[in-house]
Amino acid sequence: MTRPPQGPATARGPRARRVSRTALAGATSLALGLGGLLLTACGSDDDEDAGGSAKLAVAGAYLPQPPTPDIAAGYLSVRNSGDAADRLTSVTTALSDRVTMHTTEGTAMRKVTEFEVPAGGELNLARGGDHLMLEKLSRQPKVGETVTLTLHFAQSPAIEVSVPVKPTSYQPEV
Repeated sequence: MTRPPQGPATARGPRARRVSRTALAGATSLALGLGGLLLTACGSDDDEDAGGSAKLAVAGAYLPQPPTPDIAAGYLSVRNSGDAADRLTSVTTALSDRVTMHTTEGTAMRKVTEFEVPAGGELNLARGGDHLMLEKLSRQPKVGETVTLTLHFAQSPAIEVSVPVKPTSYQPEV
């Protein structure tokens, strides 16, 4: 009884199967690795943050003392010194269970779900324009107090801001 050769040239035998499985595993790993490299290299041109990140800082925040006990407005600027845009998506505070964002178009105020913070630019929330509305206040804040707001962004970490309560008629210097 003669046995067939067991070397790598034959398609039969346990050693040949091991070589085939090893070759298959290596080829699969190579294909997956190259596929991953191709997917990484083929990023979308539409990505806002491709190649950079937003660098956000908040300035000029204030909350006029509300004339009524249940609603207040908030104003601030978010500066972005980074090379990618971001979006302000929500604001939270212990003073109110509901903070909404609004834009003003002419004389009409409209609720929005987010504000753009452009790369190398600024988001300005100011009287007569884009602003925050704190609704159903837990208490009426008084001049001299501070209110903590937490700003939540689409890409960047949240930023906590201590916002001073100013007189109702306060107008910041420009």
